[in-house]
Amino acid sequence: MGLHTLAVNQPARVVDLVSAQEGDENLLLRLMEIGFLPGEMVRIVATGFPGPDPLAVRVGQATFALRRHEAAMVQVAPEAAK
Repeated sequence: MGLHTLAVNQPARVVDLVSAQEGDENLLLRLMEIGFLPGEMVRIVATGFPGPDPLAVRVGQATFALRRHEAAMVQVAPEAAK
């Protein structure tokens, strides 16, 4: 499932990074550079108001703002809340 579909505060683990369009290699590289790597724990901590963008996403000890289409590139596996 894509990170963009994860519920707020639902922990998940990054499984893969995928792109639906050609030309997104630079964006995929940027996501990897800031920590979205397979095995890393992530969660959405907040969503934009009043619209759905941006998403505040916590990966490791850092929090980043991602647009929904960027978060859709991060494939995750939900984990049980602790």
